[in-house]
Amino acid sequence: MEEKLIELETKFSYQEDLLLDLNAIVTRQQRQLDELISEISEIKVQLQDSLERGSGGAQEGQIEMPPHY
Repeated sequence: MEEKLIELETKFSYQEDLLLDLNAIVTRQQRQLDELISEISEIKVQLQDSLERGSGGAQEGQIEMPPHY
């Protein structure tokens, strides 16, 4: 009986450590996701600003071809 109790305590200890590790990983990944979402939002704003300023004289909706074409 005592042997089974020790075995269960050992398993519980390993599971507790694993749970703490997994929690740390999920927390880190959430932080990374938040940073990526923020960066994408900034890039989106920059792209919209760039499109609103125009493309150097080209009409809206048209892409100016480079000189070598």
